[in-house]
This record gives sequence, C-alpha cells and structure tokens, in this order.
Amino acid sequence: METSTATAGTGRNEKVPVPRGRRPGWLPWAAGAAAVLAALGLQSQLYTGQERTVTTVFMFVTLAVAWNLIGGFTGYACFGQVGFFGLGAYTTVVLMVHGDLSFWIAWPVSAAVGAVFAAVIGLPLLRLKGHYFAVATLGVAEGLRELVTNVPRWTGGGAGITIPSTGDRAPTLWLGNDGFYLLFLGLGTAAALVAALISRGRTGYALRAINQDEDAAAAMGVNTTWAKTVAFGVSAALTGAAGSAYAFQQVTIYPERLFDVNITVLMVVMVVIGGSGTVTGPILGALGIAVVSEYLRQHFPQMHSLTLGVLIIVAVVLLPQGLVDFVRDAVRTRDFSLLSNVRRYRL
Repeated sequence: METSTATAGTGRNEKVPVPRGRRPGWLPWAAGAAAVLAALGLQSQLYTGQERTVTTVFMFVTLAVAWNLIGGFTGYACFGQVGFFGLGAYTTVVLMVHGDLSFWIAWPVSAAVGAVFAAVIGLPLLRLKGHYFAVATLGVAEGLRELVTNVPRWTGGGAGITIPSTGDRAPTLWLGNDGFYLLFLGLGTAAALVAALISRGRTGYALRAINQDEDAAAAMGVNTTWAKTVAFGVSAALTGAAGSAYAFQQVTIYPERLFDVNITVLMVVMVVIGGSGTVTGPILGALGIAVVSEYLRQHFPQMHSLTLGVLIIVAVVLLPQGLVDFVRDAVRTRDFSLLSNVRRYRL
C-alpha cells in the first residue's frame, strides 16, 4: 500500500493511505463490449429453437435491469411492472394496426408512453412505501389489463389482435428470428448501459440514499421526488420498449399473456438472485434462471416448475444478498463458505 502526504486542518502533515490495485475504470466497459461481441458471434451457432430461446433471455435481461432501477436501487418493490410491459405492447398494436405506422416509429413512442404514464401515476404512488406501494402498482397493472380487455374495438379484447406483418398491409415486415435476436440484444445492451450510467451518476447515489433512509436523504438535500420519478420513468420506458418488441415478435397477442403477473415475478426473482442494486446482478440472474429453466424443461418436463421453484428457494436462502455481492464479499474476506454466509445474515 502506498502513502501520500496531506495537510490537515491543524497544519500537520499526515500519511494518508492510498489503496493500490484498484480495478481499472475501463475494465467493466471492456467486459461488457466483449460480452456483446460474444453474443453476436453466438448467433451463427444456434439453430432456430435455440435462437428464439436466447432472444427471450435478452428480453428478460432488459426487464430485470429495468425493474432493478426502481426495486433494487431505490428499494420500491414494484409488483405491477408487467403493466408497463403490456402498455408498451398495446401502444404498438394500436399504432401499427389502426394508425398504419411503422414499427420503428411505434417502438420509441411506446417507450415514451410508458415513461409518461409512470411519471403521472408515480406522483401519487411514490408517496407510498413498502407493501402499500407494491399493492398499489399491482392494482394499476390489473386496471390496465381490464381496460385493454374492455375496448375490443382498439385492442381486440380477450379474443386477441394480430399485427399485419406480411404482405402489402404490413406497416413493417416481420423481422424474422435473426432480426429479433439483434433487436433484443441491442435493447438489453442499451438497458445495461443506462443502468451503468445511472449507477455511476448523481441520480444513482440519490437512489441508494433513498433506499437506505429516504427521510435522511431528503434532509441532506436530495430531491427524492425527482429521483424516484426519474427511476420509475426510465424503468417503465425500458419495460415498455421490451413489451413493444415482444408484441411485434409474437404478431398475435392477448391481454392474459401480456399482463401476466408471473412476468413481474420472474423479474423480481432474477434481480434478487443476481444481486439487487447492482448493474451486473440482474443480467447474471436473468441468464442463470433462463439457462436452468431451459435445461429443466428439456430433461424434466413433468417436474420443471417444481424443481425450478425449489432451486430458487435454495438460492435465495444461501445467497440472500445476491450472487454479485456474495462474490464481492467473498473475494474481500477470502471466505467462500455458503454456510458462513447464511450465518452472517442470520437465516
């Protein structure tokens, strides 16, 4: 460890330790770029079914990263995140089917609609805390589902609606498996980049302060309303963009699928297992659960859901702080024992 000389307020020179061996700031960015290049190279090695599976993984990476902004960094557990997913999907449907607009116009508009809607409902909802906020957001998602179901002229209602994707009536031709692979890879990359920039900026520090003690953060001068609304809006925009792309990929969509609360549950589980409040945690959680789920579905189709549920419970018990924080603490303390980790968190 090196030392440097600093002058204290008393006028005395003191030796202040300067840590050595700090991780270079460019390393995470280089690792991220390498991961994206690897994903691009992987595409040519996959057959159709595998390519669609990996595309779904990219979608859940986006959703997990988006939920982490409000649920992980800020500590506001949003149980109605799927509402933004469905809102983005049906905004794209209305624009493409009834407005005859290109998907490339409907896609960013859907993300913007999600952000604006989140900002509007966030003003009253973000005054709530804990389970009150969670239940309120769940109610919003259910309200959106009922709204979509009861305006069949625009959304097709419970019977579903199909986006024209082939022929002369199609505003935009279907992108194909290769196209959607690249689309969701780009969306997941953009989500991770946004999360990294927020994490390293003033907003990220404000969100962490809110998570620790919101009243103390406000007393220290943090504009908590602004920070929470920004996190909620960005999270909704990313989720709405994913819902928009998913709707065009599926061509025919139904309210029950687009507003399925299990989508939110998967987001939460991925973040918790990977590590909430971190940038890489949701990504690793999404990748891990997707790979394990696919393996169980192929080799244990009858016991898939039960086995996956048991593995998730075991992972949460052994790694309550998430994989990223466990590895970070283990490297620092040189203690990789899962039992010690359980005792440390008194579970």
